[in-house]
Amino acid sequence: MSEPSFRIATESDIPALVALVTSAYRGEASRGGWTTEADLLDGARIDPEVLRADLARPRSRVLVADGSDGLAACAHVADDGDAGYFGMFAVQPGLQGGGLGARVLAECERVAREEWSLPAMRMTVIDLRETLIAWYLRRGYRRTGIFKPFPYGDERFGIPLRDDLRFELLEKRFDTGAAA
Repeated sequence: MSEPSFRIATESDIPALVALVTSAYRGEASRGGWTTEADLLDGARIDPEVLRADLARPRSRVLVADGSDGLAACAHVADDGDAGYFGMFAVQPGLQGGGLGARVLAECERVAREEWSLPAMRMTVIDLRETLIAWYLRRGYRRTGIFKPFPYGDERFGIPLRDDLRFELLEKRFDTGAAA
């Protein structure tokens, strides 16, 4: 795949973003890629109103990479005070494994590091997602051992199929001496 061009999502992208993120993580379509959470969660993966608020707040961007048939990938990057926050990361299931996700992650890191001068990037990942965590570890993230509860009962984030879900905080410190 050629180098993607990124743009900042707008409110008009919300329906397509919800569809993309859902296809990457939930239901049978998500099984076409390796990021599926279909055995852990059902229901929504992202709430349109939460997404609308993310688009509107300062130092918060949803980056998208357009593909030939709509959105190919997206991610949310935001200034979380002392670090960047990375989330809502999705690549169309049929495009997963080709390097697009790594390029989206790198662009979000660039925004946090170069445009916002933040020293690190953080994210939360369901700690049962060992393959996904290993992918982030290969890209310089580390497990912090800090866990956060899963929001059971808040269906905006999905319907849990297990009672042992929790998030682990992952972090990557940026080398302040040179561009990473």
